[in-house]
Amino acid sequence: MTSKQFYDWQTAGGTDDVMRMVDCRERADIPWCAIGGIAVNHWAAEPMVTQDVDVVVTAEAVERAVELLGKAGSRAERFDWSVNFRGRSKLSIQMNTEDFYREFPSRSVPADIHGILMRVASLEDTLRGKIRAWRDAERRQSKKIKDLGDIARLVESHPRLWQTLPEDLRSVIQRPAANR
Repeated sequence: MTSKQFYDWQTAGGTDDVMRMVDCRERADIPWCAIGGIAVNHWAAEPMVTQDVDVVVTAEAVERAVELLGKAGSRAERFDWSVNFRGRSKLSIQMNTEDFYREFPSRSVPADIHGILMRVASLEDTLRGKIRAWRDAERRQSKKIKDLGDIARLVESHPRLWQTLPEDLRSVIQRPAANR
């Protein structure tokens, strides 16, 4: 089973929804990138399955991105911080609209995630986003624990990142061994 087939199985057809989203943004030349767990999967040594795809587009492209994904068959639901899309699968595409992420697309890199070609936030931006999510006082405990795990996965895969962690995280994330 390929990684794309596995992802498709885990998300009940989510590969097509993700590919439609990527196609809409690329054809319209909208600057965008994946953030969150999908970006962590690119940068960490061991990928994990997630049933949501967090993305961000530049501020001026939000309405165009919503329109295009709607025309491609996804239903949009708006929140204060995001626009969430549902297509034909169990997968949720969450387009974050917070200012914090607005510059991420300009530093993004091409990536193959679960056999799907897309753009992901840079390693440093991925870490910054995960730290921000972990610090969110209103975030559910289970999400915060996952964020902490994602931070640990990034640091284990890129030991130099440990030095960049704020002190509160260095007290809970182990320093990677020098020989890894």
